Amino acid sequence: MVEIDVRGLSAKRIYEGELAFDYEPESGLLDIPFTEFASPVHAELRYKIAEDQTVEVTGMISFTLKGACSRCLEPAERRITGEVNGIFETPEGDGETYGYRNVVKLDELLRDSLLFALPSRLLCDACIDIPED
Repeated sequence: MVEIDVRGLSAKRIYEGELAFDYEPESGLLDIPFTEFASPVHAELRYKIAEDQTVEVTGMISFTLKGACSRCLEPAERRITGEVNGIFETPEGDGETYGYRNVVKLDELLRDSLLFALPSRLLCDACIDIPED
């Protein structure tokens, strides 16, 4: 997975940057029946390294889900977009932040962001307009 070398970037006096990449999500994260990831997850991220070596990572992830509609079982495909927001501190964070040592590993932040972006069900175009009871 992608990493940010905080120590190396700080030595070069680079304190901000952008990352764009695709990655394959863990298949076990998806818990909607008859549904799968139809594309890799695309991430577009920005990072800022503060004077105290705290690293803020923000951006967006997007991916496509494909499978059977959760209501009518007709084929369905939906493009999903989610936000990425994380703060990395050294040493370990307090539970609301992520910890790191010299290198920020984005695995856990991306996994959490993907889980928050996942819908509870996949609906086809016909069923998405049906109001909830």
